[in-house]
Amino acid sequence: MTVESPLTTSQATSKPLPLVLAGPILRKVTPRELTLWFAVSRPLEGSFTLYQQTNQRELFSGCLSQGKHIQIGVRAWVYQVTFSGEFPADTPLEYQIETQDGLITELMPDLLYEGESRPAFIIRTQADYVMHGSCRNPHYPSKDSLVAADVKVAGQNITDRPSLLMMSGDQIYADHVAGSTLDSIHQVIDLLGLYDEDFDKAPVANTKELLNHVDNFYGRDKLLPQYLEGGEDIIERFPSVANWLRRKSPVFSSRESGNHLITLSEFNAMYLLVWSPELWKLVDNSRLEKNRFQWPGNTLESNTLEVNTLEARWQTLWADEKVQIDQFVEGLPQVRRLMAHIPTYMIFDDHDITDDWNLTVGWEQAAYHNHFSRRIIGNGLISYWLCQGWGNAPENFDSIFHSHVDTYFNQPGSDSQDSLIDYLYRFEQWHYTINTTPKMLVLDTRTRRWRSESKMNKPSGLMDWEALSELQMSLMNEPAVILVSAAPMFGVKFIESLQRGMTWLGQPLLIDAENWMAHPGSANTLISIFTHTKTPTNFVILSGDVHYSFAYDVKLRFRNCSPNIYQITSSGIKNEFPNALLRVCDFMDRMLYSPRSPLNWLTKRKRLKIFKRDPDLPGNHRLINRSAIGEVRLDSEGKPVDIAILTAEGERVSFPPINAK
Repeated sequence: MTVESPLTTSQATSKPLPLVLAGPILRKVTPRELTLWFAVSRPLEGSFTLYQQTNQRELFSGCLSQGKHIQIGVRAWVYQVTFSGEFPADTPLEYQIETQDGLITELMPDLLYEGESRPAFIIRTQADYVMHGSCRNPHYPSKDSLVAADVKVAGQNITDRPSLLMMSGDQIYADHVAGSTLDSIHQVIDLLGLYDEDFDKAPVANTKELLNHVDNFYGRDKLLPQYLEGGEDIIERFPSVANWLRRKSPVFSSRESGNHLITLSEFNAMYLLVWSPELWKLVDNSRLEKNRFQWPGNTLESNTLEVNTLEARWQTLWADEKVQIDQFVEGLPQVRRLMAHIPTYMIFDDHDITDDWNLTVGWEQAAYHNHFSRRIIGNGLISYWLCQGWGNAPENFDSIFHSHVDTYFNQPGSDSQDSLIDYLYRFEQWHYTINTTPKMLVLDTRTRRWRSESKMNKPSGLMDWEALSELQMSLMNEPAVILVSAAPMFGVKFIESLQRGMTWLGQPLLIDAENWMAHPGSANTLISIFTHTKTPTNFVILSGDVHYSFAYDVKLRFRNCSPNIYQITSSGIKNEFPNALLRVCDFMDRMLYSPRSPLNWLTKRKRLKIFKRDPDLPGNHRLINRSAIGEVRLDSEGKPVDIAILTAEGERVSFPPINAK
């Protein structure tokens, strides 16, 4: 039975809404196009003006209404405006946005750095200074490294600022949401009138039933779909025994999915809350505490020991998470300012949708053959496109793509929503290129998998043969390149060995057995790319995902003219690895997999020699377990001259070069 709850009957709709809900975010920027992203509460009117900073000369003016806009609720639109023209590169520029409510700098005075009258940026033709990172969990107990990045940029001359900010995955944690954040998401949905949806073959029929359900808070893992597993090897010979062996397992493997996002409106509201402080000013993320945690199902009628025990656990967890969320919200004005000044690019990883997204072919079959899980994953993908993917490379999304989007958003309904999701599942252009020097290739390591043909629960390759072949063609005859791969191409070998062991035991999802070497086909093809004579001299690989940071220099064995390969990993922006476990893994990796260790000949990387850089910190740790943002500076040949991380506390840790003989 559902219960009408005060949690779903907010008076928020009577509050005045700011025009700009999130943004402006500076997205794709080249000498021929400038892209800005906004979320607004009313149709956007006004103009964009570009200025030369040195003499304040007006260079360009364009109309905001010319941008593509999508209405995602009664009082919510996502705008992306791309201006085309001839824009000066490698020189300081400023921009001003005039809306129907006034200048953006008057509406948001905290958008400016000290001494600025307008946001300033540079269109860089060289990617010689890149900030990069991944894994930003709002309620993880650390500071937000994007705030530390903003503090650093605030103290830099504009000519010394990063060329771009690369966010390489897990910009949100859709599968691990704090209780107070989920409540704020629901208030935002109410505030903005974000669209409801109906579900087919699900425990709840629609959005209203979900919000009023007894398991809406901290119990959504009970609503998420399950599937039968086990007994596959003997089902043909002994079907009755196989059926007895079968057991129900959750489709979504996250162990912290009690508040997993489900509806498209929840995903969209989450993005608005992690990109901007505006909506946090209008929500009351303490209202459950004020109501003594009386959400649906937790009523006087359910006054049992079990419910009371759960209530106490929820209250404690809620309070612990809320401390971190409050700190996270305090830093959002600086995060917004950073992304308004530095061109920002993004790519998805699993937590943007759900943990272990497409990890094995068995997971895919379970997830995509269930209507409810297919809808949830599809909702995450729609929202990713709206808030992340669209701005990376607007040219990848043609009129056919937009016709599918418009069909749903112009008249929301289950059939058009499922049709859009089906189209996105077939879409194969999430990867993109940034045409700087060196060229940056941002890889889709999630949707074009090299699926195992031997066992359902063996990890898939992160890219299939066709995608890797396209990658190789993109590299041919380039002198240098930057590859952005969410997961490290060359990771910690001891940890990869543990993951391989868990895969052998049939439990790849238990410790995310996901790395480039896990699948023989993709591993061998990848290494062949690096050994090809016409591929670049200098490879820089930027990665995240793993929640710790390290830097490796990689050489080919038995080659006098080996390319220079640099694996640079920075993670997480606001997340860390279990420290005691990482220290053990770090020690064992040093002992077992040194460059001259014979154990290397038992690995798929036997044609490579890997040298591990030591950070400039006391002790013997090579894996740095600190929330941080990465910094890489390259010389004119595309070779790193400075590799470092900037921790969330503002400390700089560098990985100086080693003498690799």
